[in-house]
Amino acid sequence: MADRDAPAVLAAPPPHDLALLVVVIAAVSTSAPLIAATAAPTLAIAFWRNAMSSGVLVPWTLLRHRGELRRLGRRERRLAVVAGIFLAAHFATWVPSVRLTSVASATALVATQPIWAALIARRSGHYIPRRAWIGIAAAVAGAALVTGVDVTVSGRALLGDLLATVGGLCAAAYVTIGGEVRRSVSTTTYTTVCYLAAAVALLAVCAIGGVRLAGYPADAWLKLVALTVGAQFLGHSLANRVLRTTSPTVMSLSILFEVPGASLIALLWLGQHPPVAAIPGLLLLLAGVGIVITGSVRGAAPALPAE
Repeated sequence: MADRDAPAVLAAPPPHDLALLVVVIAAVSTSAPLIAATAAPTLAIAFWRNAMSSGVLVPWTLLRHRGELRRLGRRERRLAVVAGIFLAAHFATWVPSVRLTSVASATALVATQPIWAALIARRSGHYIPRRAWIGIAAAVAGAALVTGVDVTVSGRALLGDLLATVGGLCAAAYVTIGGEVRRSVSTTTYTTVCYLAAAVALLAVCAIGGVRLAGYPADAWLKLVALTVGAQFLGHSLANRVLRTTSPTVMSLSILFEVPGASLIALLWLGQHPPVAAIPGLLLLLAGVGIVITGSVRGAAPALPAE
């Protein structure tokens, strides 16, 4: 029996949610351009945005959710940490991709997250409707066109495309595992454990790789703060707020506007634009992802932004 209080799949969001969605899209759209413009190693960027987020969330959670933290079961803690490791893997692949290929290609390819979530759900025994399979085929064709164009640009751009695609896969795993935890754990407590685990994992990677974590110019630190406040807090936090009264399907479709948003910012701020030949592929990819999202893939987690 359907939950009468649950928001309809494609119902129009309430007016205040529409306003918040604009802020969410604007916030996540700044992520890739800020990464491309920040004078710091990409893995360090990935570490600091999670470390800065943890620096805010940990004290808040200890103050307001200490009891829930204590009550976390072994399975919940383990899944939250595993989700954090996949989040770290997402950042460790997607953040470098922004420097290797265009902002448009990196953002579009990481947006394949719902497709990977659908395939993970299918692997877990869930049913995927034919409509969703059509969307997957369209998105794969679009991604092939984008990467085919980038091959002609440089091997560096192709590597960026591959890393962005892997970033989408890791994001899907992060969201799917996180969905299990959030059935019984509040968003604040879950994200605190998850971001902290991601920060620790990325710190280990940076230490092993000899990545410099300090000594950046002042404007780089300002951009890291902007990245954390914008994409990490305004993006994630407001998205979770909107999900209380707006369906995950509408939210997921809205997040696709990050691709043109990030591309426009990159064009105006960085003078960067994707190859003209890649635009049909980008449009086909986004159309395919949109079809997957509206295909009602049972068991697939909503495509909340990981960027």
